[in-house]
Amino acid sequence: MQSVRLRLLILALAPLIVLMPLLLLLGLTRWTADYDKVLIANVESDLRIAEQYLNRLMAGTGDELQGLAGSVEFAEALRQGDREGFFRSKRRDMELDFLYYLPASAAGDAARRWPVIAAGLGRTETRIDIFPPEALTEDLAARASIALIETEAAVPTTREVEDRGMVVHAASPVRLPGHRGVLVGGILLNRNLDFIDEINALVYLNAVTGGERQGTATLFLEDVRISTNVRLFEDVRALGTRVSAAVRGAVLGEGQTWLDRAFVVNDWYISAYMPLTDSFGDRVGMLYVGFLEAPFTAAKRQAFLWMLAAFFAVLLLSAPVFLWMAGGIFAPLERMTQTMARVGRGDLSARLGAMKRRDEIAAVAGHLDDLLDQVQDRDARLRAWADELNTRVEDRTAELRAANAKLEETYRQLVMSEKLASIGEITAGVAHEINNPVAVIQGNLDVMREVLGPRAAPVATELDLIDAQVGRIQVIVGKLLKFAAPGEIEEMGGQVDLAPVLGDCLVLVEHVIDRAGVTVETRLDEVPPVRIAPGEMQQVVVNLIINAVQAMGQGEGQAGGRLELLLSAEAREGRAGTALRVRDSGPGVPEAVLGAVFDPFFTTKRGEGTGLGLSISQTLIQRAGGLISLRNRPEGGAEFTVWLPAAEAERAAG
Repeated sequence: MQSVRLRLLILALAPLIVLMPLLLLLGLTRWTADYDKVLIANVESDLRIAEQYLNRLMAGTGDELQGLAGSVEFAEALRQGDREGFFRSKRRDMELDFLYYLPASAAGDAARRWPVIAAGLGRTETRIDIFPPEALTEDLAARASIALIETEAAVPTTREVEDRGMVVHAASPVRLPGHRGVLVGGILLNRNLDFIDEINALVYLNAVTGGERQGTATLFLEDVRISTNVRLFEDVRALGTRVSAAVRGAVLGEGQTWLDRAFVVNDWYISAYMPLTDSFGDRVGMLYVGFLEAPFTAAKRQAFLWMLAAFFAVLLLSAPVFLWMAGGIFAPLERMTQTMARVGRGDLSARLGAMKRRDEIAAVAGHLDDLLDQVQDRDARLRAWADELNTRVEDRTAELRAANAKLEETYRQLVMSEKLASIGEITAGVAHEINNPVAVIQGNLDVMREVLGPRAAPVATELDLIDAQVGRIQVIVGKLLKFAAPGEIEEMGGQVDLAPVLGDCLVLVEHVIDRAGVTVETRLDEVPPVRIAPGEMQQVVVNLIINAVQAMGQGEGQAGGRLELLLSAEAREGRAGTALRVRDSGPGVPEAVLGAVFDPFFTTKRGEGTGLGLSISQTLIQRAGGLISLRNRPEGGAEFTVWLPAAEAERAAG
């Protein structure tokens, strides 16, 4: 009865169980998507702040350099020739890493090398440039050099050190009396932690823009972190680590601004990357800002858990209320279940009886009692029919056993019939070709000897030749009789050399071969003897030869043909043996019936034979421990292979 209660509960609560989670899922999905969009918008805003700070730094450097280039103080320093002391003081005051003056006459090479200097001859220009190590002073080269740290998911590289310098490169024209040239200065951004910490402070430590976000900022030279506040360990900044290949491909490869989550060194961040271009217009680095994703993921998870808890609370409160209201329905249903349980245990007389209520459930109870009456009546009739059916099955089984025995007897008779059919075909040819001439020859020979008497001496040689031919006829007849002898009475214990057996078979079917115009080629290697009744082996070989001759006469336009008999030693599965191959030049066996040629009653010669020849041959060879196999040769025709184990190998296996 618990299943009915559960189903009714599910039926009543289905809208709440199914629709409410769907609505919650849709709402949560929409809320999560909007929440993620807000996070992306925040990190994009952070990137704009960092970009503005970098642009302000570059603009400020150019403005200060422009002011210095036109100052009286600089003109006085040029007049007095104390440039080094003046530039050293100004580098410190302007927080520059290098500052120098190039007269117009000496600025040609530098202008060709650096577009910033070329532009600075006419106007103030500030760009980011990448300086090779040889373009840096010794102390700046040391500060720029950063050992690369192997980073998961980064593009593979063989470099071990990043020794180039990323520089805020500024140039301003000098147009003082007696002096024309360009004033060049810059700031090395490698390991410039004050610069990157200032960006981080502006974005994430500001009470208005940062809030409670845990943010980081990084400056990349290509994909290498050269200035960052991302921590590799607690007090170690992740200088020399590299950005993932995906981010590098999107930002440096395609020039896109990355606004998405990304794995930064050791955690996931809501990240923003923008490409930085140098004075040549090439993308040479990236500016990154991002904040830790984990707090926001935890907030989303907590919101989801709260919604889930509220849903289950509503569900748990609704279930008892429904069960209390539906209690009146369960009692008659439980009574029905008990009645059906009694019927299931074999008590077909169990009934619900009359019910006090007059609703749909009472009507169902009445119909159930009617159905149980019908079931009881049909059960009695089915039992009677079952007894009658069992009797019929037993009778039919006895009939099938008798029919099966008769079929087996018929099969044995067909086996003998096939053997006699083969003998009959051969004997018919022999009777036609030999019997009548033999009688005439023998009679005339006797008459000649009686009539001539001593005068027969001159033709004695011819008479002896006739006697020899009659003897040959007797040999043929003898072999026919041996072939006709039943295999069951032949001895299986002796060893048989297949070469003489094969020669005897050719004698037996010589008239069939000659009449068909078939050429016979034999190759008889020295082979080990086998253990099989000679008569059974003759039956198999004769059957295969006749089949081959008949097959060569079936092809369109066939006349004659070539029959090959090959006898050779062949080992199989570690057992020595002898293989006889019978090849013909006929059309071969259709591929569709290759697997059925050894089945009983299968034949391709409708109306000729019983289809048992190959089946019987396979049985005889298998009984001797061998196997007959068939294949179509690539050059045309079929090849039957009869393999028998050597007599010694068979004795060892036994």
